[in-house]
Amino acid sequence: MGQTFGSSVAGRVVVITGGGTGIGAAVAERYAGEGAHVVVVGRREEPLRAVERSVGAHPIVADAAETEDARRAVAETLARFGRIDVLVANAGGHGFSPVAETDDAGWNAALRANLTTAFTMAREALPALIEAKGQIVVVSSLAGLFAGPSVAGYTVGKHALIGLTRTLARDYGRHGVRVNAVCPGWVQTPMADEEMDEFAAHAALASREEAYAAVTADVPLRRPALPSEIAAVVRFLGSSESSYITGAVIVADGGAHVVDLPTVAFDHAGM
Repeated sequence: MGQTFGSSVAGRVVVITGGGTGIGAAVAERYAGEGAHVVVVGRREEPLRAVERSVGAHPIVADAAETEDARRAVAETLARFGRIDVLVANAGGHGFSPVAETDDAGWNAALRANLTTAFTMAREALPALIEAKGQIVVVSSLAGLFAGPSVAGYTVGKHALIGLTRTLARDYGRHGVRVNAVCPGWVQTPMADEEMDEFAAHAALASREEAYAAVTADVPLRRPALPSEIAAVVRFLGSSESSYITGAVIVADGGAHVVDLPTVAFDHAGM
């Protein structure tokens, strides 16, 4: 089992998409460590089983973007636990090319992975969430606020998640459902590790650690986040401790979003 924390989420039922690795697995550990009943949803069985063995989460192999799969995941959760208190829409990925180099299949895959997963799971879980007066926490990205190079599908999908967050908050707040988004910067996840390995090779850096140091050199905290640090933000938003927060976008990026890019050169010049 993971670390145990003092808790206001004990006994709550939490469904996490993309729950097998990275941020999703860290969120599962955080909630399970506080006594919540955790369901992890994902397309690959083995990572889900690893989370089951590690923290006792209930695994459901399903594609969150598929209506029937999402409906089955909700039904299985309700059959097992009787309610859903929190949906963490964390599934994502795909879309790492510029517009001119993105074909129809790549575009559709990017939106499906980054947007449709959250939309479909939210739609199917809403009746249970309304009944529980629960929360949805959408995991977007700093790419939901700004544009990185050659990541058109990913950037558009993550921006759209913020729109989805706001429309859900607007429409379902009257029913007691709160919906908020988290925008992480660089986080040390398996997906980011792969990107760092590619970057290190391209930039002739000696290691993954040097790559992380390079991409966070102009971030005020000068480091990437640990998945557990993002999980702490998700847990706050998916608990009674954030009871008057809805429609918010919480940025957890080590301060990257406060940096005025035209002045970065002054730092490099030692001024």
